[in-house]
Amino acid sequence: MQPLFLLWALSWQVTYISPVDKILIQPIEESNVIETGYTKSSPMDISTYKSQDRILVAVDCIIFGFDGKQLQALLIKRGFEPEKGKWSLMGGFVNKDESVESAATRVLNQLTGLTNIYMEQLCCFGDVNRDSAGRVVSVAYYALINIADYSEQLQHNHEARWFALHKMPVLIFDHKQMVMKAKERLQQKVVNHPIGFELLPEKFTLPQLQNLYEAIYEGPIDKRNFTRKILSLSILNKLSEKEKESSRKGAFYYVFDRNKYSKLEHDGMKFI
Repeated sequence: MQPLFLLWALSWQVTYISPVDKILIQPIEESNVIETGYTKSSPMDISTYKSQDRILVAVDCIIFGFDGKQLQALLIKRGFEPEKGKWSLMGGFVNKDESVESAATRVLNQLTGLTNIYMEQLCCFGDVNRDSAGRVVSVAYYALINIADYSEQLQHNHEARWFALHKMPVLIFDHKQMVMKAKERLQQKVVNHPIGFELLPEKFTLPQLQNLYEAIYEGPIDKRNFTRKILSLSILNKLSEKEKESSRKGAFYYVFDRNKYSKLEHDGMKFI
């Protein structure tokens, strides 16, 4: 931000008049603005940092998987108080020597044993009383993994279990809200980005791909239109091998071509 623009921006104060999205912008006296960006009535220096409240920062990870029929979330039995023994998302505190994203990556690796997982920051959950043990602000991330890649040993170690979203048990704190918000974000994201492939094995059939999107959107998708749209994008490579467990005739396997997709992505294509 350029200095002149900063001074101009600071000459306005924003007053919220609705908890939704309406704001009232009012000019304030320029004499009440100083170069630091704070008003003269509340000057700050380095000593002010020491007098502020200390708040813990945590990350919580919503991990989605797909079992071929339903979108599922990976939950664990919480191993410490408060709420010990209850179902929870996997999470942890952010260490002072790591970024929030690094903390989320660390937590995901501890639970899944996987690296290079698709992960995206969701939002911040900061209600004052969200954690009964103290003042904790949580930054939520959602991740997508292929269930087949998940270690059964790690699942046993962490008392983890996959749950269909409509069959989840009661979760601690605001974790259910996190899962529902992550599901909504996923539904929005897959329209323009092929991140759904992260939930599938490397090779898959078109019926399996359609099942995935029906699971994400929680409703049926017209088979003819879906197949035509997907194939018209030319981002799938057809293999000579067939999957024959589902039917006698069998369905050809496909693989996702990331290079072809990258070329189309610049055009702002709509994926489905």
